[in-house]
Amino acid sequence: MFFSTTSALATDGMNLEGYGPIATGMGGASMAYDNGTAGVMNNPATLGLMPEGNRLDVALGYLGPHVSASVPGQEASSSANAFYMPALGWVKKAGPMAYGIALFSQGGMGTEYDKNSFMAAGSGQNVRSELGVGRVLFPVAYEVNKNFIIGGSLDFVWASLDLKMALSGAQFSDMVAGLGGTQTYGAASGSMVNTLVGAFTVPQAMCGGVPCLSSMSWARFDFSDDSPFTGKAKGDGFGGKIGGVYKASDKLALGATYHSKTWLGDLEATGATVSMNVTGPATGGVATTIPVTGKIAVKDFQWPQMIGAGAAYQLSQKTMLVFDYKWINWADVMKSFKMTFTADSTQSDPNATAFSLGGQSLDATLFQKWKDQHVFMLGAAYMLTDVFTVRGGLNITNNPIPNTYLNPLFPAIERNHATLGTGYMLSKASTVDLSYTYAPKVETINGQGVKVSHYQTNAQVMYSYRF
Repeated sequence: MFFSTTSALATDGMNLEGYGPIATGMGGASMAYDNGTAGVMNNPATLGLMPEGNRLDVALGYLGPHVSASVPGQEASSSANAFYMPALGWVKKAGPMAYGIALFSQGGMGTEYDKNSFMAAGSGQNVRSELGVGRVLFPVAYEVNKNFIIGGSLDFVWASLDLKMALSGAQFSDMVAGLGGTQTYGAASGSMVNTLVGAFTVPQAMCGGVPCLSSMSWARFDFSDDSPFTGKAKGDGFGGKIGGVYKASDKLALGATYHSKTWLGDLEATGATVSMNVTGPATGGVATTIPVTGKIAVKDFQWPQMIGAGAAYQLSQKTMLVFDYKWINWADVMKSFKMTFTADSTQSDPNATAFSLGGQSLDATLFQKWKDQHVFMLGAAYMLTDVFTVRGGLNITNNPIPNTYLNPLFPAIERNHATLGTGYMLSKASTVDLSYTYAPKVETINGQGVKVSHYQTNAQVMYSYRF
């Protein structure tokens, strides 16, 4: 569990709308006040606002996406509607220094559609996606003087992906220039594609002087371990953060942070399959599925850089107001989704062997062209009693995915969120915090005429112990 991460459909693009229930209860705003060890994901300088001693946080997040895709007369609902994301953090504050270690799920996306839905393109197998990104973080914060704190973290980052994606024959052919494809939504190339183009377009003596293939019903990419905690294709690397907090007065604090783009290696998996259902003289006129086994590599998948800034204002002894802004640079890292499939030299399927597909490669690119996100977060906390606090907030952003390139397997289209939260002191040492988020339904139609609908409810609970 510790070195795994549960993927889910997050709500600020692929990011969660907030990290830790204290911040999430206030719209995700977190830049300029003590929000526990979740500060390692938000602004590591806020760890310097902790009181002296140790703090241990153990948290669990629930994400409940409700996603559906439809075309006239057909609707497919994603059955992936409950995800659980653990988090753990320990920080020690000693004099001007704070340091520690933490584990957090960063975010991701995930859907699953039934094998009989139109999303399966007639392949008779379910389709699904499950992307998860997690971090182990090593933060340090230093109180330069009574008004200014700096902080940073070195992050070990890992990502994993399951993908079972079906394309209709028309969709796959549109990715191949040699088959007359417009390559509007993506492109496919490589030696395996060249072989297929020849089979569809070049007369062959062994097929009676005509092309060996005449039509394709569907094509699939499959690599999945079906685990709720990891994906089959895996990669890891590093990232980092720096931040600062400035106490402008006894009531007002300002904070800012920069999160670097990650340095992740390719997500790789063996035992992947590319399948094609084809018909032609080579198959005796019978629709035949040709499975090709091999290795898959998702190329240059990275988490984006982010800049955030915000303020916390202590309106009274019982009331705090917070406001943050984040810029998330999705446009840099989500221009396209690229996969390279390399077939095993030896193939077990006789049709794959007959077409000499062993050892050949296929490069597939799905265009994404995401836009940057501008996220505005505002919230408030009010102490009803000395031990009970209530929180509320809003998280408002733009949908980063252009309608043209929206894929129902990756529908990260949510925009606005309303959040609530509470905190209760069990004792001087122990606290329980909770948050709840509601993201209203968003509907959009992609370039291929598929309507995608998405709404979501999330919750987080955290137990904190100080010693």
